[in-house]
Amino acid sequence: MAELKRALGYKTILALTITSVMGTGMFFGAALGSSYSGNASIISWIILSVAAVYISAFFGELVAMFPKAGGIYEFSKHTYNRFFSFLLGWTAWIVGNLTTALLVVAAIDYLIPDPTQFWLKAGISMAFIIILNIVAYFGIEASAFVLILFAIASLGIIISVIIPGAFHVNPDNYRPFFTFPLPAIFLAIFFIAENFFGWENAAYLAEETKNPEKVIPRSLVYGTLIVAVLALGIVSISLGIIPWSELIKKATPLSSVFERIYGIFGMKILNFGVFLALIGSASGGIVTMPRLILALARDKLFIAQFSDIHPKYNTPYKAIIFQAIISLVVLSMAFGKYRSLLSLLLPLGLIMYIATIFSVTILRYKEPRLHRAFKAPFGKAGSILLIIFMIGLMAIWLMQDPSAFSVLRLGLSFILVGIPIYLLLVMYYDPDAIVKVNDALAYFTLFTERFILPKGIRKEVISLLGDIRNKVVLEFGCSVGTMTLHLAEKVRPEGKVYATDLSRKDLVITKKRMVKRGHEHVIIIHDEHQVNRVHPDVPHVDAIISIGMMGYLQDVKKVLIEMRNLLPYGGKIVFVDYADFFKVIPNVAWLSDDKIIEKIFREAGFSVFVTRKKGLFWNYVFVYGIKFHEDIPYI
Repeated sequence: MAELKRALGYKTILALTITSVMGTGMFFGAALGSSYSGNASIISWIILSVAAVYISAFFGELVAMFPKAGGIYEFSKHTYNRFFSFLLGWTAWIVGNLTTALLVVAAIDYLIPDPTQFWLKAGISMAFIIILNIVAYFGIEASAFVLILFAIASLGIIISVIIPGAFHVNPDNYRPFFTFPLPAIFLAIFFIAENFFGWENAAYLAEETKNPEKVIPRSLVYGTLIVAVLALGIVSISLGIIPWSELIKKATPLSSVFERIYGIFGMKILNFGVFLALIGSASGGIVTMPRLILALARDKLFIAQFSDIHPKYNTPYKAIIFQAIISLVVLSMAFGKYRSLLSLLLPLGLIMYIATIFSVTILRYKEPRLHRAFKAPFGKAGSILLIIFMIGLMAIWLMQDPSAFSVLRLGLSFILVGIPIYLLLVMYYDPDAIVKVNDALAYFTLFTERFILPKGIRKEVISLLGDIRNKVVLEFGCSVGTMTLHLAEKVRPEGKVYATDLSRKDLVITKKRMVKRGHEHVIIIHDEHQVNRVHPDVPHVDAIISIGMMGYLQDVKKVLIEMRNLLPYGGKIVFVDYADFFKVIPNVAWLSDDKIIEKIFREAGFSVFVTRKKGLFWNYVFVYGIKFHEDIPYI
């Protein structure tokens, strides 16, 4: 089975950290921060920078403890319960998608400032997302090369402003320094905090990094420190060249700084450089986000197929394709809405980071002896102070910004959408939940049986079974007796049907239907462990039929071998299951590949055919064949 490839070293992870942590604040932050606190926003940047470097140390400790692809989800899995860890992983996925969209929107505004060029800007943005996903698909080495190039370009652009810009600074522009009340400094911190979002991206690549316990923590701290120094430099220079009262009026503030230093021609060149730098920041999320999906899928908290690794390129290729589609959809919905995206991203990001940092506190008490190759200083007290600091930022935002509560409600609604998704996933994979759902929906299943199992499918199943008159048939998973009625008629006059199911309510309905039609030769058996066995009361049978049960089986090979032991040589089996629900959601992983299905049945002693038929809202998988002791094709 293919696995992720450990190919990344310190330089690549450092480059990823720089590009990921370097958000839009590096290029918009001077104007954004000063719009809330004037020149005193420099103090905001200093406070934020110190906090950011300290937060990076906490991420370093967590990834040193759990160097897995899930990042934030992996940390929370060891700290909180399954539900909360999923919800935090879900939040991280939302934040990642919003961040990518924000960076691309900001990038295209620098490249093409004209707001009327909507379709051109949209086309270029989507093209870059597709190209970066293609690079990610074909291997982590190619992605690493691209990340390093983007990091070099980003550093080059910022240094090209700081060094020559220092000679254009007018000290009078810093006066007056305090023009807003003291709380404005902290409100500014809230709005420029996005500049340091992205530590989790390095953690997502832990399984593809050599010696991740040491490499990633060091990269996180040094990478954040580099971004902090550059951010302070570019903000101070920008405010020194152009007064803050003028800078806040600019849609792309750094362009005006470029023009003051290099003129119009130089500005156009450097604007393209900013575009590349912001696209580089977006590339960090594009490369790493599929790893989060991979980790969730492994634990059956996302569609299981997304955990597949490409046998040649060693990348989570299905997760990459899915993430590419989602990125394009999110971008199309959010295009041209930089301020709205930023306002939505900030509270969600802070909520995510609060829960992540708090996990350090919990794990210091919960797992004190667990080896930590890297340890954040003052972890217990420091984590609490950081959490209070971030909660304070949100509180100031809620008190100062009139639209804050509506934005927060919208953000929380995105998180809450994860709850029904979690419940659906639990029902999909958890046997106990399957029983509860089947019981709850028993009469709904009866009411819709003609829709769920159309007459055409029923006729085909009976046809594949052949002549079962006077035979003994096992119906493994009879549901509400839809198929049982047909089998009861076909085995007459001396045959029997053993109908088993894991839902008591389904069986109550089935029994009533059999009694009503006088089918005393149908033996009904409740088996709460049906996902792992064939009930021991089932005798030897001549044929076995099962509809809608393959996807629920927890131990497929064990169940098939038990079925084989009940059949004579030549005994027929007919299995039917549902797949590709609503043409989008697949069934469990092994039912998605006909060759794997054939192999599993062959190893259990059956020679089978696998065919698929299209339905209105889902497709049907037919597996039919015979018990045989040789590997021969079924005719």
